[in-house]
Amino acid sequence: MTASGAGRQFEAPPSTPLYVHLPFCAAKCHYCDFFSVPAEGQDVEGTLAAVELEIRLRAPRAPRTLFLGGGTPSLLSISQLRRLFDALQQSTGFRDSAVEVTVECNPESLDEDKARALLDLGVTRLSIGFQSLRGETLELFGRVHGVDQSFRAFDAARRAGIKSLNIDLIYANPGQTLEQWQADLRRVLALEPEHISAYNLTFEEDTLFRRWLQQGRLQPQSDDAELEFFWWTREHLASTARVAYEISNFALNGHQCAHNINYWNNGTYVGVGPSAVSKLGFERSGNIRHLGEYRRRMAQNEDPRDWDERPSAWARLGESWWLGLRRTEGLSALEAWTRAGLKDWRPEADPALEIAQRSSEQGWLGQVGERWALTRRGWPLADAVAREFLRLGQLNQPAPAELLG
Repeated sequence: MTASGAGRQFEAPPSTPLYVHLPFCAAKCHYCDFFSVPAEGQDVEGTLAAVELEIRLRAPRAPRTLFLGGGTPSLLSISQLRRLFDALQQSTGFRDSAVEVTVECNPESLDEDKARALLDLGVTRLSIGFQSLRGETLELFGRVHGVDQSFRAFDAARRAGIKSLNIDLIYANPGQTLEQWQADLRRVLALEPEHISAYNLTFEEDTLFRRWLQQGRLQPQSDDAELEFFWWTREHLASTARVAYEISNFALNGHQCAHNINYWNNGTYVGVGPSAVSKLGFERSGNIRHLGEYRRRMAQNEDPRDWDERPSAWARLGESWWLGLRRTEGLSALEAWTRAGLKDWRPEADPALEIAQRSSEQGWLGQVGERWALTRRGWPLADAVAREFLRLGQLNQPAPAELLG
């Protein structure tokens, strides 16, 4: 199948959210399992040209949101960013349609000139990866910026006129005390960011951190300590009017990330760039996770996708519950049913309700009206609750034909 053929087959309707993956970083962080590579020695220009070609072939018209992630998109030069955004505008017209345009940044590659250029190019929101305010922790993480650089980057973005700023942070790090985290979060809040993404450190497969953990070189926090970090973070950010609208994301009213909310609502989206994933209707696909092969396929007018799948109706139902329950507002059984592409919802036909009831009896879920949501006891166990719903994908009996949309 040619790339142009893939563009026609997977053409997204207007307003579909768009994600652009730019895999280059100054260095590979030791905890990161995303597809990213150090930029030094890589064909950045050639990859950028391939991404621009895929944008012309597959990007939706008038996307409601646009998100540039990676990798570190801010690592690109101003001229490269201008070229990319001009290609996006020509193919999609995003400047007239997007309610939110986000770019992920790292402190070492963001200054006032670049922030001002991004604003001029149509960006409305920046997400800056502080991760830690401790030099020794940044070194452990494999980060190449210092603490002072983080504050300078934030100030540069503010001076440039960016009105919506997120700061990424990681807590429950090896050796970190709750008192250190409390002091660091208060320093970050003094900057008055509109959004905070605060993640409990995880040791993902195929990362240096996971290998170090297995070798005994890293000592994780205890479960009790992680709970202390978790609850203090939620309660303190709530006291500053930054509501936890998702497990790890906190925002002032009006500054929730619209692009990510669509993901948690199991909505459709298009991803372009190496490793990027798309979800259109009931089809999912992912691009090749190899820079040279991605460039070659695009240069040869070949399909950049490496895989595609169509999950069963029950699998889609389980995923809708899993994603929806990450949001504080939760979801109704009817919402999950509809997002899974099912019709004519009836309680007796819905296998997810048995799981929801069982989770409620265990104290993990609560119900207010028609909506189900994680309880205080359930929030720290969100992954365990998710696994229960994801087991719906293993049901041997397919959904009856009359329920399929």
